[in-house]
Amino acid sequence: MAYLEPAPIHDKENPLDSMMSRFNEATRILGITDEMYQILKVPLRQVVVGLPVSMDDGSIKVFEGYRVIHSTILGPSKGGIRFDMGVTLNEVQALAAWMTWKCAVVDIPYGGAKGGIACNPRNMSAGELERLMRAYTQAMLDVFGPDRDIPAPDMGTGPREMAWLMDEYSKAKGMTTPAVVTGKPIVMGGSLGRVEATGRGVMVCALAGMERLRINPYKATCAVQGFGNVGSHAAYLLQERGVTIVAVSDVSGAYYNAQGIDIVEAMKYSEQNKKSLEGFAGAEKITNEELLALPVDILVPAAKEDVITEENVHNIKAKMIVEGANGHTVAGADKVINEKGILAVPDILANAGGVTVSYFEWVQNRLGYKWTLERIERRSDRIMRDAFEKVYDTAQKYQVSMRIAAYIVAIEKVSQTYKFRGGY
Repeated sequence: MAYLEPAPIHDKENPLDSMMSRFNEATRILGITDEMYQILKVPLRQVVVGLPVSMDDGSIKVFEGYRVIHSTILGPSKGGIRFDMGVTLNEVQALAAWMTWKCAVVDIPYGGAKGGIACNPRNMSAGELERLMRAYTQAMLDVFGPDRDIPAPDMGTGPREMAWLMDEYSKAKGMTTPAVVTGKPIVMGGSLGRVEATGRGVMVCALAGMERLRINPYKATCAVQGFGNVGSHAAYLLQERGVTIVAVSDVSGAYYNAQGIDIVEAMKYSEQNKKSLEGFAGAEKITNEELLALPVDILVPAAKEDVITEENVHNIKAKMIVEGANGHTVAGADKVINEKGILAVPDILANAGGVTVSYFEWVQNRLGYKWTLERIERRSDRIMRDAFEKVYDTAQKYQVSMRIAAYIVAIEKVSQTYKFRGGY
């Protein structure tokens, strides 16, 4: 499988700072008490492990692994496992908190978690990766569980790694336990529709936003930064609904065609060209910064963190930004986006289609019954649409951006649930 490029390290702003600045603003608007603020802010549990793994050359290398359980107020915690050189405890803490808010925004009964191992999967063999994932699973046997903490794939991991995790956990428990992890291969209890789920959620949010802005999809233009799983499926599904995709990009650069790019052809080319658009003939090459500044109706950033910064936000001409992956916009850029009147659909709403279908996978595993693709798409579209409407209405009510409104919706739900459940 193809792995994403390791996330760049930014000295100026880390994801935890960005998340906390939005969290602080939302709690202030809601008038959350100091006690509740601390309950929602501090992670429930943080696990750091050393993982000695036998490498193919006979040496033993020790990797550092993390799992942060941010909250279990709404239900078992949910969140991916990231294999990347840039993984730090600070990053995992931010991503775990984002998962709490993301699950709350789309109203599914999960808390938030995240895991990661500092490694470079590109430089490791399948055998080394398998031993690493099995060692990590062994170290987390008292953390993971279908009713406790349910991992999933993230940057650098996929269905293969989730299969190893499920197998190792099942062997340790003495029974097959498919519901311990989502994002599995279909034959092992994975859900139909999971691969395209995040991109599909982006499409649903984009169409809902266009409706509010009175933009006709058949006359709309869109630029998609990032052509991995999320970006490519979002582009394909938007094009299917009449939107003209004028630009796409990946690690090789950005590609622009004012008449529109044939996304099916671009996906085929990327698949045959080692997941790269390098040399794609259906568009002219431009830079990623030029892509962000195109005069389009919709901009879908679906690549890496901290893409929209205080330095380049002034150049953005899109009427709407729909964030396909986490942490695209640094907190300092929000003010300019709001002043320009750009409708920004935030990450914790726009890309929640993935965790929604992960939830469906877990439900199917527990039922022991598979749903059809039609049922999954219908239900996930409804959940995403309802979440968009609720966040949009909250933004109008409090006269805030969609981003702060999403945090308000999430924090209100989690804090109210905590009050009903009661603390010590």
